Amino acid sequence: MTMFGDGLDKAVQKAFTRPIPKSAGAQMRYLVKQLKGTKAVAQMLRVSQRTVERYVKDQIKKPRKDLAQRLETEVSKRWQPQIRQKAKETAATTGGIVIDTRARLGYTAPIGSTDQDRIRHLTVALPPQYAARLFEAQEQGANDERLQEIAAEALKDVYFQDGGRRAGSLEEVRLTDVEHIDFDL
Repeated sequence: MTMFGDGLDKAVQKAFTRPIPKSAGAQMRYLVKQLKGTKAVAQMLRVSQRTVERYVKDQIKKPRKDLAQRLETEVSKRWQPQIRQKAKETAATTGGIVIDTRARLGYTAPIGSTDQDRIRHLTVALPPQYAARLFEAQEQGANDERLQEIAAEALKDVYFQDGGRRAGSLEEVRLTDVEHIDFDL
């Protein structure tokens, strides 16, 4: 499970103007249209081509729980690509992104300061350049660890150092033991 990547996807999905198709048949027809055939959809969902065809014709209506989840995930990934892109561009150029997390945060600082890791719950508005870096890294296939590093760097700059107004000697912020993370545009 990729906590950071999924969080970024959910934030972008809030910008959708229409909900994704509800029924399994409608979702399957959408994927067949997007991938230009039942064979590609069958391989992606790890089911037989015949199963895909039966959903398309509404001969099967209720998928197993795991298949229903995969189906919804794949449709969501492809739904309203122009709106998804526009939401990302707005966040990366003007709007920024809000990060809400409960995690263990610690930092490397000079001797004599209290750099003890501790669980904190933070809701911080990050400037557009960090939204741009997060989305860019995600599009290039960055793993959760890399996205976590970018988020920690953003929190260091915005929350701990207040854009350079305090804690100037702070060297590195560590974001670990993430209990939850949400993003909002």
